[in-house]
Amino acid sequence: MSVISTLGAPMVPTIAQEQHVSLSAAQWVLTATLLAGAISGPVLGRLGDGPRRRGAIQGALAGVLAGSVLAAVAPVFGLLLAGRALQGLGMGLMPLAIAVARDHLPADRMRTGIASLSITTSVGAGLGYPITGIIAQHLDYRAGFWFAACLSALALTVVTWIIPVGSSAPHRPLDVTGAVLLCSGLAFLLLALSQGVAWGLTSAATLACLGMGIAVLVMWVVQALRARHPLVDIRLVRNRAVLAANTTALLMGIGMYGVLSLINLYTQVPARAGYGFHLSLTATGLVLMPMSLGSVTANRLASALVLRIGLYRVLPLGALVVCIDLLLLTLWRDHVSILVLGTFMLGTGVGAAYAVMPLLIVRHVPMSETGSATSFNQVLRTIGGSVGSAAISAIMLAHTPAGSEQPTDAAYTVALLVTAAASFLGVVAAVALPPRRVTVVEPTKVEAASDGDVVAQSAEAPSGIVRPGS
Repeated sequence: MSVISTLGAPMVPTIAQEQHVSLSAAQWVLTATLLAGAISGPVLGRLGDGPRRRGAIQGALAGVLAGSVLAAVAPVFGLLLAGRALQGLGMGLMPLAIAVARDHLPADRMRTGIASLSITTSVGAGLGYPITGIIAQHLDYRAGFWFAACLSALALTVVTWIIPVGSSAPHRPLDVTGAVLLCSGLAFLLLALSQGVAWGLTSAATLACLGMGIAVLVMWVVQALRARHPLVDIRLVRNRAVLAANTTALLMGIGMYGVLSLINLYTQVPARAGYGFHLSLTATGLVLMPMSLGSVTANRLASALVLRIGLYRVLPLGALVVCIDLLLLTLWRDHVSILVLGTFMLGTGVGAAYAVMPLLIVRHVPMSETGSATSFNQVLRTIGGSVGSAAISAIMLAHTPAGSEQPTDAAYTVALLVTAAASFLGVVAAVALPPRRVTVVEPTKVEAASDGDVVAQSAEAPSGIVRPGS
């Protein structure tokens, strides 16, 4: 799904030309997927916390398959957008995969299994960009969606064959009111963030969407605190370890998607601009590919570091690597090899942080809340990426001279500094928010924590009872 989610970015100019729409309209192939992913995540997460888990995974993958075929054969742009929206359903599958791992992997493999799953976002992005670049440059853009259809069909087959039917958690009714409020609030908010530059940052449409999004999300929080079976248990979010993972996810999402967008743009800048490298789509994809290698390396390194220094120290370390990477690219980016190093460092930092985020969450929430809690973390990553994308678009627009199609080189410097500042705030959150030493008691499973504490958790405890001490 991480590979499929990257299909839109490099193909936007090709889709605009083939479908005879403007570039700003073609940008909706990214926005539609982003909106659908953010909306589907919490609902799939809740459906996956119970006996309907495999059905939820199969349903989402079937939607992705249908969306891929629809986008491949769509005769008009509206149907193409509908196909991309259906593809976005798959962005909510990561929390369900983590819930399966927590339920079915033995204790000695659960930590590494969850960490490996959590880095697939960055690994898939690193692999997806060169694949899409080759497709966009040498084939019709529809071939990219047929490729996505093959991948999703393969995934659907494997899930049906391998994944157990559901979890042992009792069936609980879906919080329909909470789902409507959360999905509506996220839709308004992400619409304002993703389209704010095109509409105008102070336009009535942007401000109305932003205001509606905030108001509806406040209503959702109030409703979630009162509901007996909320879509997302807000009380769990107040746990300091969970809060650290969620806050860092939001801030690192800005840095991760910021670097990917900026390098993607910078490498393709025409030679007449006086900077950049005027690379082809395929070459740009190869520049971004080391992100996958960095993520895989970080996953193995993070497992060793967790045993030596603990989860709470690995999280800020990953955010710090991303911050240093952004500062490096701010000062030096005059050679392709530096950009390659930058994408590798990005994968290393993001891979280390993303590997430990779900581990922090699953240790401090009941097993029945795994899918819901991790899906909320995934939503915050998406919102962070939207904020980063909107900020970069605004900076590029502000630094584009009148009558020119390209922003100045200073635009990239400012954008990199802004995303570096967000990543640094992620370091601060990862250091300041987590508890110092905790023991969480669960009679059903006891496992050794990375820092020597004993971690267990009560399935009945609605907020994850945390007791100090070791």
